[in-house]
Amino acid sequence: MRGIRNILIGTMTLGLATLFTGCGDQNQREIIRISHNQAADHPTNIGLMAFEKYIEGKLGSKYDVQIFPNELLGSQVNTVELTQTGAINFTVASNAILESFDDVYQVFNLPYLFSSPQHYHAVMDNETIIEPIFKSTAKSGFEAVAWLDAGTRNFYTVNKPINSPEDLKGMKIRVQQSASNIRMMQLLGGSATPMGFGEVYTALQQGVIDGAENNELALTSNKHGEVCKYYSYDMHQMVPDIVIGNERFLSNLTPEEREIFDQGFKIISQVQREAWEDSVETAKAQAKEMNVQFLYPDVSAFKEKVLPLHQEVIEANPKLKPIYEKIQEVGKNLGGEDK
Repeated sequence: MRGIRNILIGTMTLGLATLFTGCGDQNQREIIRISHNQAADHPTNIGLMAFEKYIEGKLGSKYDVQIFPNELLGSQVNTVELTQTGAINFTVASNAILESFDDVYQVFNLPYLFSSPQHYHAVMDNETIIEPIFKSTAKSGFEAVAWLDAGTRNFYTVNKPINSPEDLKGMKIRVQQSASNIRMMQLLGGSATPMGFGEVYTALQQGVIDGAENNELALTSNKHGEVCKYYSYDMHQMVPDIVIGNERFLSNLTPEEREIFDQGFKIISQVQREAWEDSVETAKAQAKEMNVQFLYPDVSAFKEKVLPLHQEVIEANPKLKPIYEKIQEVGKNLGGEDK
């Protein structure tokens, strides 16, 4: 199976190389390809467009930044592999996928890790905590360069409202492809169904799954609200999306270029986060027009069910303990809850 998988990746890499050969302009600018799985009006794309404008404004004589939304270059799993090989330069990856390259990323999948959005943002902006995590995948051919706000993850379902963990019993819920997320659903009493994000709409429509868990924009940008009519704010996770870059491309930048790119990475995060709040409010208004009902269950009931996962994961992966403790310390300094 591994041999077949490598052949497929090699074929995709060759196909992309062929597709883009000769696509530079008369000055033969180097093309920087960036892939993601969101729509063109999504905050992720807005942040990446700001990056494109900044890089071409500073280094436009050398680089031509091209953004490919809507999984045009493949699913996240595929584009992470293509970023490893250098067939594309950057992609946006879910934390769950990165967990398979270095299990330090497990820490962000812990449910109720953060006590508030303020706690979440303060941790993700803390270079002492984040930089070692971002560089942990260099051995795999890529490193993380920016984080994107993906809000809170909540359950949404086709026919049955979720007001308590008991309501999840027997329900097939799509989760990201992560051992932590599968275990979370087990503790909540539901049946975890891992699958790629691009498959979710059809799976909901055909009854393969009963619901999913994600932020509000999934209802509108990805049309899940056409099928799912109940959205429950249990707020079980705040998990960043991560922009990753090919290690070879990044290491070949001159110091001056790397400084410009690093500033560009900060611009991605800043612009994306500024667009996020407005996009959520717009999505909620649009979802209500789609007859989606927003529910506000008692979060403590969900939290009680899944907090044992914290200890399970830390005991199984001891290197997470100092990171986890630093995250909790940041929360205490902000006045957040002690977990």
